[in-house]
Amino acid sequence: MRRIQQTQALCIATAVRLMTAVLMAALTVGAMYAQQPPADVLGMHNLTQASGASVYSQGSLGCTFCHAPHSGLGGISPLWNQKYSNASYTTYNSTTYVEQGNPKPTLGITSSLCLSCHDGTVGVGQSQAYGPLPVVGSMNGMDSFGTTLTGSHPFSLVLPMKDAPNLVATLVSQCKTADPTGAVKLINCNIECTSCHSPHVQGIDQIAQMFLVRDSSNAQMCSACHDPNRVVQGQINPLAGFANSIHQTATNAVSPSAHVGPYATVAVNACESCHMNHDSVAPARLLRPATPAATGYDSVTQSCMTCHEGGTYLSPQPLNIMAELAKTSHPLPSGNNFHDAAEAPLLNNNRHATCVDCHDAHAGNPEVQFTQPPAIRPPQQGATGISALDGVTPIIPAVNQYETCLRCHGTSTGKQRLLIYGYAPIRVVSAPDPLNVIPEFAPTATSSHPVTHTSQSPLPEPSLLTNMLTLTGQASGRLVGNQIFCMDCHNSDDDREFGGTGPNGPHGSVNMHLLERNYQFSQAALPGGTVTNLFPNPDTSPAGPYSMCAKCHSLTSIFNNQSFNQHNLHSYQYGFTCSVCHTAHGMGATSPYITGEQLVNFDANVVGLNNGAPIAYNHATNTCTLQCHNYDHNADGSVTPATGQGLKKKPGK
Repeated sequence: MRRIQQTQALCIATAVRLMTAVLMAALTVGAMYAQQPPADVLGMHNLTQASGASVYSQGSLGCTFCHAPHSGLGGISPLWNQKYSNASYTTYNSTTYVEQGNPKPTLGITSSLCLSCHDGTVGVGQSQAYGPLPVVGSMNGMDSFGTTLTGSHPFSLVLPMKDAPNLVATLVSQCKTADPTGAVKLINCNIECTSCHSPHVQGIDQIAQMFLVRDSSNAQMCSACHDPNRVVQGQINPLAGFANSIHQTATNAVSPSAHVGPYATVAVNACESCHMNHDSVAPARLLRPATPAATGYDSVTQSCMTCHEGGTYLSPQPLNIMAELAKTSHPLPSGNNFHDAAEAPLLNNNRHATCVDCHDAHAGNPEVQFTQPPAIRPPQQGATGISALDGVTPIIPAVNQYETCLRCHGTSTGKQRLLIYGYAPIRVVSAPDPLNVIPEFAPTATSSHPVTHTSQSPLPEPSLLTNMLTLTGQASGRLVGNQIFCMDCHNSDDDREFGGTGPNGPHGSVNMHLLERNYQFSQAALPGGTVTNLFPNPDTSPAGPYSMCAKCHSLTSIFNNQSFNQHNLHSYQYGFTCSVCHTAHGMGATSPYITGEQLVNFDANVVGLNNGAPIAYNHATNTCTLQCHNYDHNADGSVTPATGQGLKKKPGK
């Protein structure tokens, strides 16, 4: 028995020397096109304690763990010595994945060889030629993927490979990648582990040190197969715009503790800043989880959080978006109501607003100069929109900013008024869907704030300012102009365009309805009854109850009755807020009693009927017919105590 063991040891040692000689000869050829690191080129695949591998041998068995020069497995295997794994695998899948039905990797192909160790079902060192080889330790972490490979890049695809607009044109047509070095390649027209990994050289990419076939910085490996510039007629390239986007060009330094790639900056990490090739816990689209862990959030939000939650992982640090979402904000996904890249542009029954519902991570850029509306701004470049003409037609990419809002706030079904956003007026004249803003902003509306079209009112507007005011009440660089953005009103309460330190956009606000500034609503216990929330002799500072309207409208002009001879009485002396008489968006429905000029459309929660007569407003005589604060407002302009209720004191007195 002892003689047999000595003979076995001698055979193993001879095999090691032979395989090492063969390997070094091969690596000499490889060195002609790739700079090799000075250390052991096998790296952790030289399973010794010194290599840092989690499982290793006490001796220096080197190549023997994988190869046997005379007794390896035959067929297509390269003298393979490790026993094959016969496991069944659950492979990558998603709603946007075109390579459906991945098979189990064929035994003997390169991916099968890798999985014979890396799926963890066969112990390392289970050699065919020599029996079990002595090892210490076990596979762990990224060393062992298990049999659930949903979080790994697809491989061993069902052939023939299917084309897609984000793939390089030659990948399917010629079985050839776009890698100019030729290192990233298809194996028999398929993607296998060795398309991206060189099992014999750990440090070709000397930063990543992940057995990559070439330097992977600046998305060089990803761009071997994925093309953001390809145009396929009638199809959308989801990577369009990436080459010039902030995520491809940002020079922000990245801390290693961020776990968003091995390289020094966001730009050099490129795709790896957001995606993982292996071990993604958000299988669809291989998104990275948040650092620190944020398991209470959906995977799409998590992929943005590491860099955009105000931590110290990036330098300089981007603005803190998550701090805005901690206020009253657009609702993040909950339960099963998650975002999916394949969902329809028109978001029916939608109660989520992830970052990618309004932004395209592949095409977006920072705001450098605040442009005039309505064109979409750089942070939303590439985002999906809906046409304001019919409320249904997708606009991809969106051309105007309001088109992105119309994904949820237009003709989509299942919209709701949520209490978290505060009091909601009910307008006397309203369209069948009161939450559809398209009719309210349409050119056919009697009057509207000019969001989807330029201002076209024939009536004088003496209160309009030349420049919008900042959050501190100073003139900003933005002209009031003939058109405005949705986010000129619905915005972070500390947005930097108007003097704050926070991000722009309706991420979250301390004010009702995601408004940038204070906008108060007068309310009543019953229509026509006593009004509450009154502000007589109001605070006209930027913190006052009219500050949202005062961004574009001069309170001095309004309180001096330059546009309506009862403004001073109603708003300044009695403290009624704008919302009692004016709708904020526009009047998209018609009525024979309320013409709708100057956004006049009463809050039906506050005003009631005057002796049964329809609630009316006559612009020509500036008179109303309605009951409010227990007073009858009559068509002849008189105001009398409400019938049967006796004399009531005036509001605010």
